[in-house]
Amino acid sequence: MYELIQTGEKSWYIDCPAKIGVYQPDASRVYLIDSGNDKDAGRKVRQILEKQGWTLAGILNTHSNADHIGGNRYLQGQTGCKVFSGGIEAAFTRYPILEPSFLYGGYPCKDLRHKFLLAQDSEVTDFSDPSFPREVEVIPLPGHFFDMVGYRTPDGTVFLADCLASRETLEKYAVPFIYDVQAYLDTLDQVASMTAPMFVPAHAPAAENVAELCAFNWEKVLEVAETVLDVCKTPMNFERVLQSVFRRYDLTMTFEQYVLVGSTVRSFLSWLKDTGRMEAAVEDHLLLWHTV
Repeated sequence: MYELIQTGEKSWYIDCPAKIGVYQPDASRVYLIDSGNDKDAGRKVRQILEKQGWTLAGILNTHSNADHIGGNRYLQGQTGCKVFSGGIEAAFTRYPILEPSFLYGGYPCKDLRHKFLLAQDSEVTDFSDPSFPREVEVIPLPGHFFDMVGYRTPDGTVFLADCLASRETLEKYAVPFIYDVQAYLDTLDQVASMTAPMFVPAHAPAAENVAELCAFNWEKVLEVAETVLDVCKTPMNFERVLQSVFRRYDLTMTFEQYVLVGSTVRSFLSWLKDTGRMEAAVEDHLLLWHTV
């Protein structure tokens, strides 16, 4: 864990729970792609950079989930580096209470205010700033989260953030976190058609070709959609829908899983309704979902 692995002439990743990319524009400076899930991760990354004799020039965030921005505050405080982000992701990075609040749909109780869902805030610089390394391509990868992006470094290495889950993760947990189902499927199509000497997903093995994994992720999305359609053949409210999904996939209900899987199931209900396969109606002060 926290091993530095080279993927190209100027690119590496640090092997950790959410892979951290490293881009080296010259002999002494590097940019990180994400920063890990907390201060301890940031400290380990700093030690790796110091061992290599590298100075941290900046952090390029892919999106604002806590496991990707958790080291920002520590590294920014230690080095004064800029943190680059854009769109809604920049707002969530500045004000990280937005993540658990969004997931819960209200003020999050203490069970949700922890480092896995609530990072420390950090100062953010927009991608348009002149100090952003222009030789790095910013690749829009929406779907998993609002304005998630990936990056292509000059040697061709593509860092894919969270647009792909590993086979092992999908087989174990079945329901990946998705904010916008249609955007997620479109991103899978986009990534499947891309070519690069190396792809580095944050939560799946680095590989020269990810088309097969894209197809597997696509299949799992459709499987979850069919599950939601099946459980809603009888009209039921959201809590019953969520309970049925947990039972179908034998998932363990915790506060964290309630909001993560729950948010995803709500997104599936929205997508299925927008595409004409689901209806919703109010009966006896309950919003009931029903497969068409």
